[in-house]
Amino acid sequence: MPSPLLSRRLLLRSALGAGALGLGLAACGEGTATSLPASAPADLTGVTIRAMVNQPHVLAFTQLLAPAFEREFGGKLETTAVPYDQLTSQQILDVQGGAGQFDVFDYFYFGLGALVDAGALVDLTDQLAATDTSDYLPSVYDAYTLLDGRRYGVPFDGDVHVLYYNRAVFETYGLAPPATWDEYDGAARTITERSGGSVYGAVVEGQQVPMILGCSFINRLAGYGGALVGPDGGPTLTSDAAQAALQHLIDVNPYALPTPLQIGFDQANSAFLSGQAAMLDTWTDLGLKAQDPASSKIVDRWGVVPLPVGGSNTEHRTALNAGFGLGVSTAAADPAKAAAFITWATDPARNLLLASTTGSGIDPARRSTLESPDYAKVSAPATAVITAGLEGSPLVWPKDKDAPRLLQDLVDQLALAIAGTQTPQQSLANAQASWERALA
Repeated sequence: MPSPLLSRRLLLRSALGAGALGLGLAACGEGTATSLPASAPADLTGVTIRAMVNQPHVLAFTQLLAPAFEREFGGKLETTAVPYDQLTSQQILDVQGGAGQFDVFDYFYFGLGALVDAGALVDLTDQLAATDTSDYLPSVYDAYTLLDGRRYGVPFDGDVHVLYYNRAVFETYGLAPPATWDEYDGAARTITERSGGSVYGAVVEGQQVPMILGCSFINRLAGYGGALVGPDGGPTLTSDAAQAALQHLIDVNPYALPTPLQIGFDQANSAFLSGQAAMLDTWTDLGLKAQDPASSKIVDRWGVVPLPVGGSNTEHRTALNAGFGLGVSTAAADPAKAAAFITWATDPARNLLLASTTGSGIDPARRSTLESPDYAKVSAPATAVITAGLEGSPLVWPKDKDAPRLLQDLVDQLALAIAGTQTPQQSLANAQASWERALA
């Protein structure tokens, strides 16, 4: 088992200070590979693979990948799940702390730079150059795996957000699904007020971590035509779009499920699927749950639209919100076998299986999945909206070595503004200053 989980903030500090610990790759044990040459895939017969994975991906590994791996190769997949707010830090600690218990990391793409800076991921550039990767979606392939011209993994979970709405509630109050954030506000207000609070107009995910509040802010930032950084690589967190995005999160509070800053992934999904809230911008696998009578009270009573636009922007755009790749730990017992495993685990058959299974938490990362009638059957009526988002030009999060810290700095400042203890302008100015210092 890995070392006991530390507090989120201690882990975050540990991860981001990893480069200063002076622990070289030799601490992982003799024979540790930092890169793999181009070669035929290693034989996986009878192999045991140990994977550290994101908590919401447990079903994908334990109930889908593990049985298939055993059937096909007689191999064993051992899975250890870590909460999403500690994932990158725990992966770095496993390598730099000398435990070296894992072969494969299910990693946040915005943590890629921190992992590489800490010497935690094997360079797979040459290995992948000899592999057909043309089926991976262009919108996620480079974003999830490429850093400074080198490639460190393969796409696993093609995460974007769309806006889900309760069609029955909207019909009750004579509302159309929102195309703009102003229309979203109007619908949220109407539903909350006219229902007497029996149904909240929206549920806003505001838990103070990048994967939750960060996504909610970035969805609105993209909708208002903004970005986290400009063409020159400098932060743009005080732009008009950023100001509008944060103000929107503040203004929707009275009409959203209480209390947004305490709402995480599970609470948000539960509120929407139970009919307690009428709108939720979130990951695309929610549609599978919404059509599953075992987890949903709104079967056949929901709809989905692209994320709204705002201000002068008229182009609907989603964001690559907290997507995942699979990489090989530099502490892997056999890096070549671990590399063969991640290629197998993300192949077309596996991606289709995982993206089409309720509760897996995995969304399409391949063209063949998006184009599959089997995927369309389970993802309808969201298929066209999901396809448009992933085949478009989604907003990509930073992924340099400081990205996890800077994204946490940003959501800490956003939370202060949402809580009313700091003005939106001051919060964004503070975040801008933090990013400028790091990116200078």
